[in-house]
Amino acid sequence: MRPISGPDDWPGETRADGRALKPGESSVPSVFEDLIRAWDGDEVAIHYDHPSDTWMFVCIHSTKRGPADGGTRMGVYETPADGLADAMRLAEGMTLKMAAADIPFGGAKGVIAASALPEGDERRRLLLGYADLAASLGDNFHTAPDMNTTAADMDVIAERHRHVFCRSVDRGGSGDPGRFTARGVFHGIRASAARVFGSADLAGTRVLVQGVGSVGARLADHLAEAGATVFVADADAERALSIAQRIGADVVSPETALELECDIYAPCAVGATLNAQSIPRLRCRIVAGSANNQLADPEDADRLDRAGILYAPDYVINAGGVIGSWGTESLAWDADTIEARLAGIGESLTEIYERAEAEGSSTGAAAERLARARLDAA
Repeated sequence: MRPISGPDDWPGETRADGRALKPGESSVPSVFEDLIRAWDGDEVAIHYDHPSDTWMFVCIHSTKRGPADGGTRMGVYETPADGLADAMRLAEGMTLKMAAADIPFGGAKGVIAASALPEGDERRRLLLGYADLAASLGDNFHTAPDMNTTAADMDVIAERHRHVFCRSVDRGGSGDPGRFTARGVFHGIRASAARVFGSADLAGTRVLVQGVGSVGARLADHLAEAGATVFVADADAERALSIAQRIGADVVSPETALELECDIYAPCAVGATLNAQSIPRLRCRIVAGSANNQLADPEDADRLDRAGILYAPDYVINAGGVIGSWGTESLAWDADTIEARLAGIGESLTEIYERAEAEGSSTGAAAERLARARLDAA
């Protein structure tokens, strides 16, 4: 197990499954080579666990502003290449997120692409194997929970990799970062409402929260407390119903959620849900949620703009997790400083909206220019 930085570094003696190579045969699928050659990141590390048919990827996009930080997600992908591509996109998003939030770290992402989500002893075994891969990158890669991983999983990874955020509180970590992310998204939604409707008061505003997991459920709580009319949608029907009953919300079918007439759509689940096919179905004025990589393609920001829908760039509005967790564990920020920085997400979005209007561009383009200017300055 060792980092694979590029095609010239690929091991040449055996295949990923341990079998001897035939003459001229590559040890890594050619689609991996295509992805790595086209990527503008710094480094890719890959490990294959043969007993479970699990691929593990760590993609370091940039260390210009400091060590590369990013969550580790676990998922079932159609192909291993889909897992690698996801890690690459998410790593770039983390670079932009850290820069936009002015956090002194770079961007990375880890993906454990399993054939099925593991449990029990098998989960621990895979997490320890992944920890070895992460540790092989030394001080360059810092990680935390992401989709389908938890603070308890971070406790396991921390047994072999010392740069782990969001471990359990009783293990010295800051715990689940979802509370920080949700709070930051709430501030971002208020700023977006002020931009479109002239007021940050959400009372009576119709908000659809799609995905009510760790972040979405907490966001729904904040919205309900602010007097918004909340709708929830989730692939887990029982979870959606439970959240709805708790806060007095209405449940919407995930299949028809995009077509719900509402003021604000908050995607808080998987990414790439906004694309050329889905955007014309939207019946909202604002898209502002916690999901990473909400746009399937960068041009989708322009599509939203042309549709008259204000888009809160995902890596700006969902930066609360890194603000709260990295601020607590690495930057020694107190609770008041963290809350002020979370509220600052709304201020950052307001600046981006004003820049986009002045420049005649989409909010996505304005946010990227802001983030990349900070990267260039580094």
